Amino acid sequence: MAQLADVRSASDVRSESDVRSESEPVLALGGGHNAADTAAPPRLTVLIPTRDERDSVPLLLGRLGPALAGLDAELLFVDDSDDGTPVALAELADDCPVPVRLLHRQPGARGGGLGGAVVAGARQARGGWVLVMDADLQHPPESAALLARTAMRGGADIVVGTRYAGTGSKAGLSGASRLLTSTASTRLVKAAFPRRLATVSDPLSGLFAFRTGAVDLDRLNPLGFKVLLELLVRHPTARVAEVAYTFAPRAAGDSKASLREGVAFLRHVGRLRRDRLVGQLREGPVSRRERLRQLGRMVAFGLVGLSGVAVNTAALWLLFDRFGMHHLVAAALATQVSTTWNFLLVDGLVYRGRASGTRTGRAVRFYGLNNLLLLARLPALQVLVLTGMGVLSANAVSLVMLFLLRFLVSDRVIYGSSTRQGGRDPVRLLVDPGPAAATAGPAHATRKRSTYLPYRYDVAGTVTIGSQIRLPELEFFRAQWIADGEVDIAVRVGDVGRRTPHRRASLVQHTEPTEPAALPYEEHLGRFGANFRVSLGDPITVEIGPLLARSPHVVYTNIVEALLRFVLISRDRMLLHSACIELGGTGVMLSALTDTGKTATILRLLREQGGRFLSDDMTVVDATGNAVCFPKPLTISSHTLRAVNANDLTRAEWRRLNFQSRLHSKGGRSLALALARFNLPIMGINALTQILVPPPKYSVDRLVPCLMGSSTQVEELFVIERGEPRLSGLDPETALERMLVNTEDAYGFPPYRYLAPAITVGGLTYPQLKEREREILAGFLSGVRTRVLASDCFGWADEIPRLLAADRGGSAVPAAAALVSSQAQAWPRWGARLAPGSAA
Repeated sequence: MAQLADVRSASDVRSESDVRSESEPVLALGGGHNAADTAAPPRLTVLIPTRDERDSVPLLLGRLGPALAGLDAELLFVDDSDDGTPVALAELADDCPVPVRLLHRQPGARGGGLGGAVVAGARQARGGWVLVMDADLQHPPESAALLARTAMRGGADIVVGTRYAGTGSKAGLSGASRLLTSTASTRLVKAAFPRRLATVSDPLSGLFAFRTGAVDLDRLNPLGFKVLLELLVRHPTARVAEVAYTFAPRAAGDSKASLREGVAFLRHVGRLRRDRLVGQLREGPVSRRERLRQLGRMVAFGLVGLSGVAVNTAALWLLFDRFGMHHLVAAALATQVSTTWNFLLVDGLVYRGRASGTRTGRAVRFYGLNNLLLLARLPALQVLVLTGMGVLSANAVSLVMLFLLRFLVSDRVIYGSSTRQGGRDPVRLLVDPGPAAATAGPAHATRKRSTYLPYRYDVAGTVTIGSQIRLPELEFFRAQWIADGEVDIAVRVGDVGRRTPHRRASLVQHTEPTEPAALPYEEHLGRFGANFRVSLGDPITVEIGPLLARSPHVVYTNIVEALLRFVLISRDRMLLHSACIELGGTGVMLSALTDTGKTATILRLLREQGGRFLSDDMTVVDATGNAVCFPKPLTISSHTLRAVNANDLTRAEWRRLNFQSRLHSKGGRSLALALARFNLPIMGINALTQILVPPPKYSVDRLVPCLMGSSTQVEELFVIERGEPRLSGLDPETALERMLVNTEDAYGFPPYRYLAPAITVGGLTYPQLKEREREILAGFLSGVRTRVLASDCFGWADEIPRLLAADRGGSAVPAAAALVSSQAQAWPRWGARLAPGSAA
């Protein structure tokens, strides 16, 4: 009670306009073994604004404290009461399992109402996350705890409790008038901010959480109850996820809603809309001047495009009329000619002095865009020809049809600045505590399908995978002796997703306690889209739609490898983004950024030095320094072709390779990642691209004669770079961070960043799996010498053998013939399952 006397006497006499509520003292009332003042800052602050909630407080603490147990949380009440709510809190705080703190705002210091209370409390929050909820139990404490767990798992900046998605319900709204008001208000704000609120179904929710590092409190000036709306609109690039919950009836006390609050809400929406328009004008891209500039760029782009149509038509006439090529082949080749013409003019004239990045990078993206559009244009060209239109006329029409799309992508993606490219998340994320069947819609499966898994793989003796489609990346690990029902990951084809198209892609996490967590991902095109569903049971099951079933590379790279990564971590292994070979009995690992030259270096070392090949892209490692082979087919780029004389390739393969390597290069990947920021069915586009133009993948022993190895003890790690020649050591902590970033970069394509935070394997959540991965890698690197090797002439394959020879006192790396053993010659077969932590 003495604490309450302190609260009442703490404020000095001041004018109302000068009062800042955050200057009020925050009192530790007890709870959590009375450690609120001395303990390390918690991860979560649960912020509860109260106003005359004396009767609700006992009920709230009785349910909320146990629900938050184990979450490293604190409770912070921001109180504007005159009814003795602070007294009730002080009397009950000691029995709460989590620390309880109180900020009591005196009359005259309560500016902004509930919104002002939330901002004042957020300034005093000690947690990295702040969860806001009401005290009247209309936000069930159990739902608040689920929302907190979702938020702290990562992947979002703002997490919203929703009554309007999944199994969420607004049942607690009392009376038809409140229900009508809530629905109308939600529609009003979504109409006022259609782009920002496109992925938010309940923007007026009072139950939400935000990461303090992603929110600038100085931007916030909320008026009335709708703090979340202010938060979303003032932070347009914050990533948002939702958690479905049931809005419960009020447990005690009276509603604070009134006509006055309704008027304040309308004023708030109007002010936010006004401020948003003013902000857009200040940002520049939508100002009158910038719009005129953009119009000028579009006109100039169009004039260049018209000249390009002329060049394309001339090239097509020459190839089709004079050389007699098939009109589709001639159109594809003519596109390469006109693309070169257009790029030189667009880059040198239209965007001169405005372009970002390097000229080479822009050229690769420009060619990638035009060849991607070519895939869409050729069917249209064929249809026009079949209707009786001449080839040259049909070609010109198909080019003009895609002009606007080509300009928008060029202006915003290829030549846009990084700040303009940073946009909102196009995928809607929802955590639903209800069963998957409750939101699956009618008839999840349209017909009975076989469950048999004809393709089975044993990855490094640690993880088994069964699949109804062949996974070429895992062909080295084929293990048909594994029983169909004994796999760790099962991939089956099914009818996934809703039948009808929808506006944007979505990922839902179903967390029904009696069922394995289900993660359905659906894109825009209904059942025709790139849809899949992951069930995190035992085994983990992946159900893919028919489109993905025709693109096994996308299935493996975008879904299976992500799951494989985390299953390996749960078994004390790591899938490390690196290449690994054994030279002269020494395990050598290479790491590099994409498209540096790692693959060409590995192939040159094998061709010139012999040795044994283990991996080129991913390597399975453990904490003892052991590396196990992971010989996926190699993706070949143009500079790799120059480095290796692969005599086994046919002429047709060489011809296809020039186009394939350009489309599937680093530039093509960058273009795809840029497009992923827009509301497009990007995984479906990727799948169709892979179907029409398969990536150039070849087994290593088809490119160079070499021996396969099953495992090695890694002693040397070279991080290769382009630049001024140098050799320098890398300390363990820097090496650890660099390898973690490099590995994470390998999983950048959607929907990984949405899927990964929802994964739980072996009882370990995503943050726990990432921490365990870090521990495994730290153990692995502890026995490995790590050096940075830079070259300005792709000379790593020359330098590495010299460095290894110097370490041996000048003796050369042994020739390949001296390394042949029964183990090296044999195709590795894992005779027994590996226990966690054991070597292969």
